[in-house]
Amino acid sequence: MQPLFVLVHSPSVGPSTWQPVAERLTAAGYRVRVPSLLHIGAGAPPFWPRIAEAVRDDLRQAPAGSPVTLVAHSNAGLFLPVIRSSLDHPVASSVFVDAALPARIGPIPVAPPEVLEFLRPMAANGRLPRWTDWWDEADIAPMFPDPLVRRTVTEEQPTLPLSYYEQHIPVPESWDDHPCSYLQFSPAYDGLAAKARERGRRVAHLPGAHLHQLVDPAGTAGHLVKLATTM
Repeated sequence: MQPLFVLVHSPSVGPSTWQPVAERLTAAGYRVRVPSLLHIGAGAPPFWPRIAEAVRDDLRQAPAGSPVTLVAHSNAGLFLPVIRSSLDHPVASSVFVDAALPARIGPIPVAPPEVLEFLRPMAANGRLPRWTDWWDEADIAPMFPDPLVRRTVTEEQPTLPLSYYEQHIPVPESWDDHPCSYLQFSPAYDGLAAKARERGRRVAHLPGAHLHQLVDPAGTAGHLVKLATTM
């Protein structure tokens, strides 16, 4: 049975970052789900249980027992172990896409100290600006293929609480005892791609910026299929 692709967006942005890839995979005959994590910043920490619950609840629409391929982008990668442990569906494989790579054991921080030092001055009443407002225009503009896509992604983004980035996430034992692979886009993820390779994981490279799945959804979808089906 072909696995169902579950495309998990970074909680810093929204599900529209995966929509073009979902459309390509669907057109190629694959089943796809894109759970929304836009609500997870509401309420008090911890936030990670709400992320795992959102993915599990979304998959209630998929047939029971149907194998899934988890695909995590950016800091959604840190939540993949707790997502997997919460699911009622078997996980056939996992793919990290320009993503944070969980440690073998935890708990692990969402943001290291140097990132928290960067974020704290931006917080107002405990909340941060939208992710695209953190960076200079020269860094953000190349991530989008056109103004319409940029506007869609920008308007959808949540304003997460600083406490989201201050949280630590548990790491269930033996979370990576199944086929895992890594798809790198941007040079900023050279080190994490190298770490995945050191762990014996299959690594592919599709050069681009951090949201390259928006710029080249067909190429991204093709790599996901290869990584998920040829392990």
